[in-house]
Amino acid sequence: MAATVVENIVKVPEDVTLSLEGRRVTVAGEKGQVVKNFSHAGLEMEFEGDELRIWAVNPRKLRASLVNTITAHVNNMIKGVTQGFTYKLKIVFVHFPMTVRVQGKKVSIQNFIGERKNRDASIVGTAQVRVEGEDVIVEGIDLDEVAQTAANIQQATKIRRKDLRKFLDGIYVYSKE
Repeated sequence: MAATVVENIVKVPEDVTLSLEGRRVTVAGEKGQVVKNFSHAGLEMEFEGDELRIWAVNPRKLRASLVNTITAHVNNMIKGVTQGFTYKLKIVFVHFPMTVRVQGKKVSIQNFIGERKNRDASIVGTAQVRVEGEDVIVEGIDLDEVAQTAANIQQATKIRRKDLRKFLDGIYVYSKE
């Protein structure tokens, strides 16, 4: 009986350096370096020349799908160190004007729907956040950190126990680049 092999190959561009130590992948490029550990996946990984090969022998559904997932993660790491990721959020208010400030590793939202207490959202990892007028811009080289930071900001302004059709105030993601 022949063994079933599920595999994917990631091509590494010339301006990017990739190193593999066990199942720990390090990708470095002009914008910086991203390190991820994929030891939880239990897949085989091999790096030769400019190709990273990820495969599983006789996998069940979960391990077979992990091959594609880890391939996507490595491709996102390569895209991050070459181009970077940018999420843009829009500050929307109808009833009370809110103030958004970046303070260290958190984003502070003041006067949200007239509340006296500030709402805070944490900035994950090395993501950079800046406020430009009505926009909040989240930038970084690690997609997970940028997306989680944007989600934290949007979630901090979630409205509870009010009619969402009338209370449209909040901070919402409108662009992912």
